[in-house]
Amino acid sequence: MSNTAELLKGAAELFPDEVVTSAHVRHLDLPYGAGRFALVTLDNGFDHTKPTTFGPASLANLNAAIDQVEAEAAAGEIVGVGITGKPFIFAVGADLKGVELLKEHKDALAIGKGGHEVFKRLAGLAVPTFAYYNGAAMGGGVEVGLHCTYRTVSKALPAFSLPEVFLGLVPGWGGCTILPNLIGADKAVSVIIENSLNQNKQLKGQQVFDLGIADALFEGADFLEQSLIWTANVLKGDIAVERPAIDRGEAWDQAVARGRAVADGKVHGAAPAAYRALDIIAAAKNGDLQQGYDAEDLALADLIMGGELRSGIYAFNLVQKRGKRPAGAPDKNLARPVTKVGVVGAGLMASQLALLFLRRLEVPVVLTDIDQERVDKGVGYVHAEIDKLLGKGRINQDKANRLKALVSGVLDKAEGFADADFIIEAVFEEIGVKQQVFAEVEAVAPAHAILATNTSSLSVTEMASKLKNPERVVGFHFFNPVAILPLLEIVRGEQTDDASLATAFAVAKKLKKTAVLVKDAPAFVVNRILTRFMGEIQNVIDEGTSVEVAEKAVEPLGLPMSPLVLLELVGPAIGLHVSETLNRAFPDRFTVSSNLAAVVKAGKRGFYVYSAENGFKPVLDPEVAALLKQGDVVLTEEQVRARVLDAVAQEIGLMLDEGVVAEAQDIDLCLITGAGWPFHLGGITPYLDREGVSQRVNGKPFLDAGVASVPA
Repeated sequence: MSNTAELLKGAAELFPDEVVTSAHVRHLDLPYGAGRFALVTLDNGFDHTKPTTFGPASLANLNAAIDQVEAEAAAGEIVGVGITGKPFIFAVGADLKGVELLKEHKDALAIGKGGHEVFKRLAGLAVPTFAYYNGAAMGGGVEVGLHCTYRTVSKALPAFSLPEVFLGLVPGWGGCTILPNLIGADKAVSVIIENSLNQNKQLKGQQVFDLGIADALFEGADFLEQSLIWTANVLKGDIAVERPAIDRGEAWDQAVARGRAVADGKVHGAAPAAYRALDIIAAAKNGDLQQGYDAEDLALADLIMGGELRSGIYAFNLVQKRGKRPAGAPDKNLARPVTKVGVVGAGLMASQLALLFLRRLEVPVVLTDIDQERVDKGVGYVHAEIDKLLGKGRINQDKANRLKALVSGVLDKAEGFADADFIIEAVFEEIGVKQQVFAEVEAVAPAHAILATNTSSLSVTEMASKLKNPERVVGFHFFNPVAILPLLEIVRGEQTDDASLATAFAVAKKLKKTAVLVKDAPAFVVNRILTRFMGEIQNVIDEGTSVEVAEKAVEPLGLPMSPLVLLELVGPAIGLHVSETLNRAFPDRFTVSSNLAAVVKAGKRGFYVYSAENGFKPVLDPEVAALLKQGDVVLTEEQVRARVLDAVAQEIGLMLDEGVVAEAQDIDLCLITGAGWPFHLGGITPYLDREGVSQRVNGKPFLDAGVASVPA
């Protein structure tokens, strides 16, 4: 038994529940008399909804397949070897479920080494090797192909990436080393660092070819057939694959420096993975592959034993699993069909909602507002957005015509809503206004219709309190921009019944949103935490700390934007309104800043101004600076950060005590999908646990050991 086989056998014992991928070898005669060829197909026996992964037993199967073709190549029985995947899936990399179980550095090191030892053998065969990227390829799936001599890619391939840095790892089976040596350091930095940190951006088949990762591009319908014809031509010498020379001079160093700037901009040095990957890319400049593989092994093992990766996997599992099976949702069989949607209001938020319902449900959507001009503007917005989709080729003319025909606007609610099954309001955030709207809607809507509110902070129970049928009112809180942020907070009022709630969850699923059930408590989840977070930043500024220090203090969290830039996006007036709502509910913890009130009164859109000569970086608006009345308590960045994190930990602890959501996991799911908080923090609770904040503030961690940390 070879060293590699022993290594993998040991690793497999640590991971008994692996979904094992087979590596089937079949033989075929290539066209044009090019010779006998071995084709290896990676397949775990499930359909495309369960993508093929590489755990230890899967790597052992590939290793055994390579044993076979190596002997055939040495004996002169075959002229080449190809690797492809099952329908729609090539392979999506290492099996993360196994990584979660690892407790020892040496076991983590074995996983890295195991992958390298197997994949490296593809480059060492006596015949050329070919990877045929027929479907989704990520991480180790991409890397196994990088070890081959040649690669082809399908035009239909939907997703291709090295997502490791996004999760808190490095591409550790050759990605950091081979890719820059194949396509140059700059393009490699884009794929490994930039795309990963850009919400795990995926490449399509055409881009994989354009970057030079693949040598040929073919249509999806007859991809394998065309790839084999191309392979025959390469082997016969009729096609010569030309690859550009790699610039190993200053351009390489500049690419690594650009990567560091991207990482600094996204994680501010707070998460190690991107920097480890860049170190390996920098060292790969000399073209010494084995040195690179050794560095990848070590980085992989170090990161697997670190908190950031565990938080990353935890976050990934929340989004992929918990997000698809919401905790506490009623039986889905109770949901009623929705064949027509009504939207009260035709402003920007209402129009975005109308567009989303129209595109996902493809049922009639009717908007109402207080005058014809607003109604026309709302419908016009939806039509213009459909035209944009048509222009980008995302839908065809027939679909565009059909969608436009489904959206309409009327002034008379009775005419618009008499046959609607689901009616959502997006009017001014004022309880009296919303109660009046619901009274008007209830008078004309059918008895079974769900009445949904997009309120961000008001009581759903109070909103429903004056209705004949309060049980059909449900909170349905979207996040802006509606098309981008996946979270939907579904709020159960005190009277909301199971059928209404089940219908709300069924609609959320069709809208492709991540739905989380929340209790009817002030500002629900995301806005309550963000308001406490922002409130503490505002407090330290009001007390005397400079705006710059207050903002820089939370940079190590690696949030998508700084607190005051976020305030600008939300709008200072809305921020002030939510802080007033929460101050009424919890006056001891939520303050209303007189400085923020002054900024709103002055009609300012935020604290900053931006100019071309300053490269559009945020600079404190002198007019805002003149409005600020500050005390004389000046804190350091560390002191500010401790204050802010303590406040957030306290608030989350209280929310869990109140039962606002089922578990801490739901808080993290909300912050990741509704506020863009980073995967490498696991949202927030794993970070608060790791930094000792939860223990200090609440006397206990939020999560059990091993949930988002190395198992004890």
